[in-house]
Amino acid sequence: MDPSAIEQVILQAMPGADVRVDSDDNVHYVARIVSDEFAGCSRIQRHRRVHEALGPSLGREIHALSLDLKAPDEVTD
Repeated sequence: MDPSAIEQVILQAMPGADVRVDSDDNVHYVARIVSDEFAGCSRIQRHRRVHEALGPSLGREIHALSLDLKAPDEVTD
């Protein structure tokens, strides 16, 4: 699956999020997402939100996914 396709799926579920997905092989991905939806959420709640957005693609087209999930006030760079 192309990283830009994953970005679009996430953006459909989380409008307004800042989403960047990278992959060297289109099987293993790193997603960095900044969203207001993550404010006040635990790490597990954030991961669940993204997993729900991606649905059955996880474990099929997406073999491995590393997530860096932050609320806007947690961004330091």
